[in-house]
Amino acid sequence: MTHETRMLLSLFLGIIVMILLVVKTRTHTFIALLLASLIAGLTGGMLPAEVIGAIKDGFGNTLKSTGIIIGLGVMMGGILEKTGAAERLAYTFIKIIGKGKEEWALGITGWIVSIPVFADSAIVIFAPLCKALSKVTGKSLIGLALALACGLQCTHAMVPPTPGPLTAAGLMGVDIGYMIIVGAALSIPIFIAAIIYAKWIGKKIYQIPLDDGTYEKMEFKKEYIKTMEELDSIIDAKELPSLSHSISPILVPLVLIFCKTGLSLLSIDGGMLYHIISLLGDPIVALGIGTTLAVYGLGDKLPKKKLIGIMNESIKDTGIIMLITGAGGSLGNVVKVSGIGDALGTIIVGWPIPAILLPVIIGGLMRFALGSATVAITTAASLTAPLIPVLGISPVLLAQASCIGALSCQYFNDSGFWVFNGMFGVTEIKDQLRCKTTVSMIMAGVGVIELLIINMFL
Repeated sequence: MTHETRMLLSLFLGIIVMILLVVKTRTHTFIALLLASLIAGLTGGMLPAEVIGAIKDGFGNTLKSTGIIIGLGVMMGGILEKTGAAERLAYTFIKIIGKGKEEWALGITGWIVSIPVFADSAIVIFAPLCKALSKVTGKSLIGLALALACGLQCTHAMVPPTPGPLTAAGLMGVDIGYMIIVGAALSIPIFIAAIIYAKWIGKKIYQIPLDDGTYEKMEFKKEYIKTMEELDSIIDAKELPSLSHSISPILVPLVLIFCKTGLSLLSIDGGMLYHIISLLGDPIVALGIGTTLAVYGLGDKLPKKKLIGIMNESIKDTGIIMLITGAGGSLGNVVKVSGIGDALGTIIVGWPIPAILLPVIIGGLMRFALGSATVAITTAASLTAPLIPVLGISPVLLAQASCIGALSCQYFNDSGFWVFNGMFGVTEIKDQLRCKTTVSMIMAGVGVIELLIINMFL
């Protein structure tokens, strides 16, 4: 058995053990993920101390970037939900876009927002809107949330200035403007396919959020979807906050993050204004400001004890989300440190496949192994860039092929996978795989078809 084969078997063994533990035993997903990390590391040739160190580092690094954001986001979301602000936003959203188009509108919102805003942060920010739309319309929360997530993922993986495509463009020597245009154009068919699937899966996994923070899952029936007349009568009977107070906790953080991204795009560096906007535009600070606006703009009429109780109740549910998200990061880090990712790259480069698919497959397997779209894109582009003169394919296509490969294989070692499942109450493995994992493969599949067609004519 070669070294590369052994490394790959160690990864598959860890994943299989994790799935069996969760499905066939009473082992919690958090513990199963940690055991999968341990098994993958030890069978991959790491020393026990090295595996434990990699698990700790992966856990800490993942929560370092997501933990505070999740905590602030759910506190803000709790206030938006309990004060009726999320309901006000949902109703306004429907009035503007028209009844029945909620998935498309959420998807387009995600497509635009994810260009400057980190996808996991955007999921947390827009979670209250998704839940309120589900309650108000009677549509499945799963379909609505997945539509948002797909829009976010398209531009996060394909359109600069997000780190992955930006790095791929640099490694391939592609003009950033050209990369933006091609990435945006290629993402449109991918986005359309993803939204169609999200609408379909929303009927197969019909789940509605309840007022107590839990979820009700049942078989979908057409009569569950409310008409516009029913919505009008429901809203008219309620005393809801103003639109300005309702939207400011979401809009202000987004604007601040946009401003910070704009400064980086303009290469403005230095000066008091730069440092102020860089501080305020950091997702942690921006969400902190958003939560404060929710507290004083929406909670000012509530007794202090009740307001604190809303935030405390909201934060209780995040503990397990953070633990599972961190454990997914542990698995990804063990795979990275053990060298399993490098072994995958070594094997794939020698495969007799169409040249345009080389970065796609590398990117997909790196995403499968490491759980990070950015790392997958960077790895695929790094391995493919030296081959550009030999392959004879447009560098921008090869760069986008790296990005399209990284769209796929979203599963247990991906922090975004667990943020989505935790925020929207997707608890069963079967449903988790039918949501983020399946739609990621559909998105990558559509992208591959696009690349093959374009490559035929260029």
